[in-house]
Amino acid sequence: MKKGTLQKRVQIANDIMYYIYTHIETNIAMDELSEDLKISKFHMHRIFKDVFGKNIYESIKSIRLQKASNLLLTNKYSTISDVANICGYSSQTSFLRVFKERFSMTPKEWKKGGYKKFSQHIIEQSPKAKQSTAKFDHLEPTIVKMPVIESYYIRHSGYNALISTTWQKLQTWVFSNNITEYKQIALFHDNPTITPLSECQYVACIVVDKGVKVKSDRLPKFNISEGIYAKFDLVGEQGDMLKFIQWLYHEWLPKSEYETTTKPPYVIYKKNNYLSEDSKFDISFYLSIKF
Repeated sequence: MKKGTLQKRVQIANDIMYYIYTHIETNIAMDELSEDLKISKFHMHRIFKDVFGKNIYESIKSIRLQKASNLLLTNKYSTISDVANICGYSSQTSFLRVFKERFSMTPKEWKKGGYKKFSQHIIEQSPKAKQSTAKFDHLEPTIVKMPVIESYYIRHSGYNALISTTWQKLQTWVFSNNITEYKQIALFHDNPTITPLSECQYVACIVVDKGVKVKSDRLPKFNISEGIYAKFDLVGEQGDMLKFIQWLYHEWLPKSEYETTTKPPYVIYKKNNYLSEDSKFDISFYLSIKF
C-alpha cells in the first residue's frame, strides 16, 4: 500500500473514532457519518476494522460502557436510568444487560463497591502502578475554564510502555518541522483504572503556538474540548499516574460534590515521563466537571 493511501486510511479511522467519542451520548447514525466522510458505509467499516482491529459497533458499545461505569461512580445525583441516557442508551433494560455482560455485575452492584475489586485487578496488571506508594489526599484542584485546544496527534492503543515510542515519533515530527514553541498533551479517552489496559485509547498531542507554520501534513489534527475543568498539579514517576486516576475517580470526585462529564480528561506536561531519562513527570491534570 502506498504511503499516502495508508495515511489517508489512518486519518479516516481516526476521524471515525474521534466522532464516536465526541458523540457517544447520541444515537450515532452510520449513514450520516459515511456522508460526512464522503465514503461508503462498507468502506468506512472495513477501514476502521483494518486500523483498530474491531468493528465500529463493538467500539461504540465498549466506549458507552466505559463512560457509564465512570459516571455511575462520580455522578451521585444521577439515577442509573440517567446514566444510561447520558451514554446513549434509549432503553434501561438493554443497558442493564450489556453492563452485566461486560463487568459481571449490575450497575447497582458496581455503585455499591463492586468497582473497587474490578479496578484493583486492572491496577495489578501494571507492575509499576502496583509498586507505587504515592499519596494524593493533600492535592487540591484549581477550577479553571479552558478554551478549545487545536492539536496534532498520534493515537496509541493500549496503556503501556510502548507509549514512549509514540512520543518519540511526535518528537521527531517536532524536530523535523523546526518547531521550538509547543506543548505536549495527553488525552485519556478511557479511564485506565476501570478499562483493561490493552483496550485504552491514549492520544499523544502536540499543540503548536499560534502563528507557527507547520510544513508537514503527516499528522492529523483535532480539537480538545473547551469547558470547566478541575486542574491538579502533580509530580511523580511512572506507575503513580494509574494510582492518581484511581484516587481521583474513586475518592476525590465522590466526596467533592462535583460530577464529571463525557469529555475526556487530559494532561499538559511540564516534564514528560515517556521522554525523560528518569521516568518522572511534572503535569497538570484536567478533569471535566459540572456542579
